[in-house]
Amino acid sequence: MTKSAKHINNRPVALGARLKQYPEILTLGFKPNFANYSKHEKELILNSKKIYFPTAFYADLFNAMGKNTFPCFHTYKFAQDKIKQTAIFNMLGIPHPKTKVFYGKKQKLEILNFFDFPFIAKKARGSAKGNEIYLINNHEELANYLHSKKPAYIQEYLPIKQDMRVVIIGRKIRLAYFRIAAQSEFKTNISQRGTIDFTPLPQQALDLALITASKCRWDDVGIDIIEYKQKFYVLEANMKYGTKGFIQAGIDYKKMLADLIIKGRI
Repeated sequence: MTKSAKHINNRPVALGARLKQYPEILTLGFKPNFANYSKHEKELILNSKKIYFPTAFYADLFNAMGKNTFPCFHTYKFAQDKIKQTAIFNMLGIPHPKTKVFYGKKQKLEILNFFDFPFIAKKARGSAKGNEIYLINNHEELANYLHSKKPAYIQEYLPIKQDMRVVIIGRKIRLAYFRIAAQSEFKTNISQRGTIDFTPLPQQALDLALITASKCRWDDVGIDIIEYKQKFYVLEANMKYGTKGFIQAGIDYKKMLADLIIKGRI
C-alpha cells in the first residue's frame, strides 16, 4: 500500500452512502462490479479491518472473507424477511406470537385449521412501514389476501393499542419508545398515523430486545415488542427502521451514528 493510502486508511471506510456528508468517514460508494473500484480504493477495502455499510451485496462477500462489517452480515441476512425472523425466534425460544407460513394451494386450505378469525396476514418478504399487513376478519378478506400473496404469512391477532420500538446500535439501546395506534387503526407504525410516546418502557421489554439482538447477532436494528396479558412478545425486527423517533427525541441520528463510528464504538 502506498504512503498516501496508509494515511487515508486512518479514516473508517464505508461503501454505502448513509454518512457520506461526514469527511471523517471515507465513503467510497457502492459499485456492484468490484473491478470498477480503482486500485487505490481496492487497497483500502481489502486492507481495512472493518467496512461500514457494506450493502447486502458485499456483506455476504466480506463475511466469506472473514472481514468485519457494520452492520454485520447477520443483520443484512434477516432484513425484511419475516419468514426467517419467525424461524429464528422459534429456534432460539424468543417469545413470538403464534405464526405459521403456508406454501401452495393445498397448504393454504389448512389456514383455518390453525387460526380462528380474526387474525393477521402479512406480506412475508419485502414489506416495511406497516404496509401490506392485514387484519383478516372473514373468508372474503382471506380470499382477497391469498389471491396476491405467496406464500401466506399468518399470525395470531393479539389486540393491542400500542407497541414498543427499541433501537439497538452496536450492543446498546440508543432509543426506545411506545408507538400508539391511531383511533380505529390496528397498526402502530408512525407511517400509518401512529404516534410516539417517550414514557419509559418496562425493563422486561428492554431486556427482551437486548437478548433478541444478542442471540440473533443483529447490531443495527429496531425491535418491535408488544405486551399482551402481562407477557412480552417480539413481533419483528426492522433493519430499515425509520428515524422519526430520533427526530422527536431531539437526536441527530446521522451525527450520532458518525460519532459512534469515529470513536470506534461500533
